[in-house]
Amino acid sequence: MRVLVACEYSGRVRQAFRNRGHDAWSCDLLEAEANYTSAFHYRCDVISLLNGQSSEYGVRRWDLIIAHPPCTDLAVSGARHFPEKIADGRQQRALDFVQALMDAPCNKIALENPISIISTKIRKPDQIIQPWMFGHPETKSTCLWLKGLPKLVPNDDAEHVKAHMMTLKPQERNRVFHMTPGPNRWKERSRTYQGIADAMAEQWG
Repeated sequence: MRVLVACEYSGRVRQAFRNRGHDAWSCDLLEAEANYTSAFHYRCDVISLLNGQSSEYGVRRWDLIIAHPPCTDLAVSGARHFPEKIADGRQQRALDFVQALMDAPCNKIALENPISIISTKIRKPDQIIQPWMFGHPETKSTCLWLKGLPKLVPNDDAEHVKAHMMTLKPQERNRVFHMTPGPNRWKERSRTYQGIADAMAEQWG
């Protein structure tokens, strides 16, 4: 199966599919990280790639697209900045980008984002998942908008992981929220949890 993981520089989801024998590629404006090979990474605007406007890569047809559009101008956690983002057009451009990904010429699409205005401006998510459902004793509400795909099924031991998580200190079970500020904080916060990446590859591959 040909899989495109849009807006992914880490290669984590892409590699989960490649480990299962799929022809999976990632695409981002950033270079691929060194921990995974960059041989299966397009460094370009994903919309131009999907529309066949990228002369370097040509036209490809995808059986599955998993998209992780930037949430900077969409997430409700940054609602205090919404007025300025509306005024200068950043928020509408972000929404237009999301809609373009949802409308991509592919029968199977999953779009991932935190709690955001996508729910009110475009449509409500089909599913909201948590890391503890897939082996990580942490909380981070993640919304999935699905086309032609089933909802992800949590691991069999999800409730045990959740019970263990509740014994941890708040800063441990909310690790992402409590990350130390720094220049790479946004990168660390944006990475897909390995357990979720593996579940996507196993259940959607």
